Amino acid sequence: MQLSQHAKIRCQQRGIVPFMVDLLYQFGSSLPAGGGTEKLYFDKQGRKKVEAYTGGLLKAKAADLDIYAIVEGDLVITTGHRTKKNHHQQTLRVEIRPTSLMAEP
Repeated sequence: MQLSQHAKIRCQQRGIVPFMVDLLYQFGSSLPAGGGTEKLYFDKQGRKKVEAYTGGLLKAKAADLDIYAIVEGDLVITTGHRTKKNHHQQTLRVEIRPTSLMAEP
């Protein structure tokens, strides 16, 4: 994992330590963020894994885990604090029924 210069500045400005970004890579979930990038964040399962990994040092409900990182491969582009829930893209399922081209008498 590499932090871009922009990400280093944002981490410093926002009080996000690189260790937390490492935890995002290990235990975070991802969503597509556009342009070939992904958004890493802690979901409920990831938070529990972090709590177990740190031996309870970081609690699953800790505000320190309300962070995200925008990444492209191994490069962290930026980081920030989550203020909104992630909206997962839902797949629309459409049932297609064959219709007769000829009208019935």
